[in-house]
Amino acid sequence: MTKTLGVITVGQAPRDDISSLFAQHAPPGTRVILRGALDGLSDAEVDALVPESGSDTLYTRLRGGRDVKISKKAVIARSPEALAKLRDDGCDVLVYACTGDFPSMPGDESVLFPSRVLSGLASGLLQQGRLGLLIPLAEQGEKLASKWSRLGVEVVVEALAPSAGEQEADAAARRLAAKKPDLVAMDCMSYSPMTKAWVKPGLGVPTLLAITATGRVLRELLD
Repeated sequence: MTKTLGVITVGQAPRDDISSLFAQHAPPGTRVILRGALDGLSDAEVDALVPESGSDTLYTRLRGGRDVKISKKAVIARSPEALAKLRDDGCDVLVYACTGDFPSMPGDESVLFPSRVLSGLASGLLQQGRLGLLIPLAEQGEKLASKWSRLGVEVVVEALAPSAGEQEADAAARRLAAKKPDLVAMDCMSYSPMTKAWVKPGLGVPTLLAITATGRVLRELLD
């Protein structure tokens, strides 16, 4: 029987990069439907969703490939509508394609949040030591370091835009490697397997990529 995977992004549909990666990890024949929390908004309306602070800041890529910083509060307010539409689409499993830490929202029952997948893996693999984070925006550093902090684990952070090229990715990796992490988590769904391939040589330690880690968990749910 054909299964349907529903994906919500904090930006806009289409996001073929995200849809195709999830399709690769899903069982053969799985239908993937992606909707965005900002679907239906013009560029001007999106630009008006200005973050109030670093903790209210999300990075996303819009339809057409434009990178933006947007208010997390605004995304949360619009997410229930997108989730409801995916349920109306008949999706068997839903995933919220953002590694941010989100509060309970209407319609989020049984939704898979990648932040929980990534943090669970990191907790299981690194009980004590130094965790390195690659994050999209420098202003998110304090908030995300606090989110990942736990007893026995020191968190070190380096910013890398998901749209960066190979040289910039390698430079960020080497800056993070100088802080001597034992494990690295790439804390954004817009980081791709290519980005991971670029940073791995400079890091020299096991590195967790959010979108592929989540895809493998989804395979378990859909099989």
